[in-house]
Amino acid sequence: MGLHPMAALACLLLPTADAYETARNTMVDRYLVAEGIDDERVVAAMRATPRHEFVRAPLRRFAYDDRALDIGLKQTISPPYIVAYMTQTLEVQPHHRVLEIGTGSGYQAAVLSPLAREVYSIEIVPQLGRSAAAVLKRLGYENVFTRIGDGYAGWPEQAPFDRIIVTCSPEDVPTPLVEQLAEGGRLLIPLGERYQQVFHLFEKRDGKLVQTRLVPTLFVPMTGRSEELRDVQPDGSNPQLRNGSFEELLTGSPTSDPNRDDTTEPDVRPAGWHYQRNLTVLEDAAEGRHAIRLQRDDADELAQCVQGLPLDGRRVRELDISLAARGQNIVVRGDDRPPALTITFYDARRLVIARAVVGPFRNPAADWSRISRTVAVPRGCREAIVALSMNDATGTLDLDAVVLTPAASAR
Repeated sequence: MGLHPMAALACLLLPTADAYETARNTMVDRYLVAEGIDDERVVAAMRATPRHEFVRAPLRRFAYDDRALDIGLKQTISPPYIVAYMTQTLEVQPHHRVLEIGTGSGYQAAVLSPLAREVYSIEIVPQLGRSAAAVLKRLGYENVFTRIGDGYAGWPEQAPFDRIIVTCSPEDVPTPLVEQLAEGGRLLIPLGERYQQVFHLFEKRDGKLVQTRLVPTLFVPMTGRSEELRDVQPDGSNPQLRNGSFEELLTGSPTSDPNRDDTTEPDVRPAGWHYQRNLTVLEDAAEGRHAIRLQRDDADELAQCVQGLPLDGRRVRELDISLAARGQNIVVRGDDRPPALTITFYDARRLVIARAVVGPFRNPAADWSRISRTVAVPRGCREAIVALSMNDATGTLDLDAVVLTPAASAR
């Protein structure tokens, strides 16, 4: 059965000679607490869980950055904020039995371990499943049970589950997971197309699921048949941004953004863009009705939004990128990175192979101005992530009418 959850948490919180402890606490303070993660049990679990143990050795220096990291076989370990956000949203209690779909590195299961009675975790990729199981066993997570198999089929012989967390992105909720969720239970899952997903929280009431749509997100696709059978497959020969005009807005429940202080107001944010931080929607646009504002007053905060897209470098050699921008009081110190649009190119293994920058915006005009650039696409590229970010600068940056298209002369 393993340790009682609270005993496990107490053991994990004992002082150690962990060389990563300072970095881990800095990560929690900067990227989690400052961004609205306020459940004390979740914060304690994030402080105690050694993320570096779940990261490949060459990348351990990045273990406590708030970013996804490659764990091999086209999969990644989720950023710490996403893990904390999902965990907090589930409201896991000490008596709960939790099912996790998509073990990956094992990090999410490790975070859940001191919070729940039992954690059951399924991974479809055999190598990852074996590796995660070995790490979890070595670190003493005795109430975590793993298996290799089709996560979307669930774990029927251990059902029902009080909480189900899905860390890969189907188009719809798999029926077996609905059946295996206990009455009154919660299921958190990112739903949507391969590069366009939104977190959905489901609660089972009287045998039926009640749905709350939360925030946009981006998870790597599930490996296997479910991914191959998607109704909408990505087209890397015709990359384009969704909602670069910011006209399409999502209005969620007041609790769908843990970074909001005023929970009486609905959460309004642009669709299509995920990992939004210190972003507000403006009704003062360069084109159309809406634009966005990124504002960064504190050096420890993030101000950004991000979008993924398919991009095949064998078919698209260059991209034309343009946007409208204006700014106020932007301060960039020394070698700090100024605000910019950054596009990161990934190969078929989801490893970074190049980056390109549009901008940077060191001294943007106080009124709207148009910026354009053509960037080369590495031949080995298979997907990309576009980030609009204040990076290391402070101040205010407004952005609108972001357009990305293949350069006609270079296809």
